[in-house]
Formats: sequence, C-alpha cells, structure tokens
Amino acid sequence: MTSSPHDSDRPGHDGAVEHHSLDDHGDDHGHDDHAHGEEALGPIDTAAWGAGILGVVIGFAIAFCFVLATSAPA
Repeated sequence: MTSSPHDSDRPGHDGAVEHHSLDDHGDDHGHDDHAHGEEALGPIDTAAWGAGILGVVIGFAIAFCFVLATSAPA
C-alpha cells in the first residue's frame, strides 16, 4: 500500500515548508497538491437543472402575486 505524502503533516516536521511550497504543482507525488482534479466533469443533469429553473420561475410568480396583493388599488 502506498503512503500519502500528507501522513506526516504536522507542524515542525522535516520538509514541511518544502512540501507545501507555493511553487509545488503536484508533479512529484502523482497527485495535484492544489486540488485540481484531472477527471472530466460528468454529464449535465437536465432534469435537475429544469426543476431548479422551474422553481425560480414559480418563485418569481409568487413574489409578483404578493406585490399585486399588497399594492394599493389605483
């Protein structure tokens, strides 16, 4: 089993500053220290986005109804 380079991350251990230096781009450990994943994003969930957009539209409709109900008659 491989050990993580972060197993010994405690303040004051040898090499702590070098391991977390700002110019370290993750080339040395096989992972990116700055959390930039190499995986592609998954497909867009059109049902979830559609439900979200529908919820926003319904919310605007309800807000408009409140404005109409609470406004003074002309």
